[in-house]
Amino acid sequence: LKPLTFARFYLPNLVPHAEKAIYVDDDIIVQDDILELYNTPLKPGHAAAFSDDCDSTTNKVAVRGAGNQYNYIGFLDYKKETIRKLAMKANTCSFNPGVFVANLTEWKLQNITKQLEKWMALNVAEELYSRTLSGSITTPPLLIVFYKQHSSIDPMWNVRHLGSSAGKRYSPQFVKAAKLLHWNGHFKPWGRTASYAEVWEKWYVPDPTGKFSLIRRHSEAYEANNVL
Repeated sequence: LKPLTFARFYLPNLVPHAEKAIYVDDDIIVQDDILELYNTPLKPGHAAAFSDDCDSTTNKVAVRGAGNQYNYIGFLDYKKETIRKLAMKANTCSFNPGVFVANLTEWKLQNITKQLEKWMALNVAEELYSRTLSGSITTPPLLIVFYKQHSSIDPMWNVRHLGSSAGKRYSPQFVKAAKLLHWNGHFKPWGRTASYAEVWEKWYVPDPTGKFSLIRRHSEAYEANNVL
């Protein structure tokens, strides 16, 4: 567990003067004008817009592991009374919180951060999250707080599951057309063998400090290219 994992919960604190913000995970590559994503319309009363898993362009080819990763029962333990009392349908389509647009004015009005903290604390006490998706610690509280209270982004702005396996699951044409590529899963493009690593390498910007050997190697290649 790392503190930055929960940074998305505290957007109003990080950018206090902004009325709207985009959150993206660090395992993504943007291939189009992100202003289009920023201009995603949010319905009145909605504090955020996500890409729903059931309606996702990548849903049909996503890896199905232990548990159902496309609805609420895959992330929450419906055997727990606290979850059952919420009266949320177990087959409700989940969403991916690795990319979203937030209306921070509405976020603050609804005290979204406090609501998320409440469910994080309750999970520590009662273990409310599903054990089938171990490691998913940010999605469950968001699913609860935003149950049927969020807008949708264009699914091409979160073409995901690139990190679910080392194999390639999309055509080169589809990958090229994607507006945002998301390597969610265990196979990150900077670590293990990952699919479409060549796309990551194309847009990868190295850390100028060169603190790590992998970053240093990329940095040297970057400088050589600039010289050429």
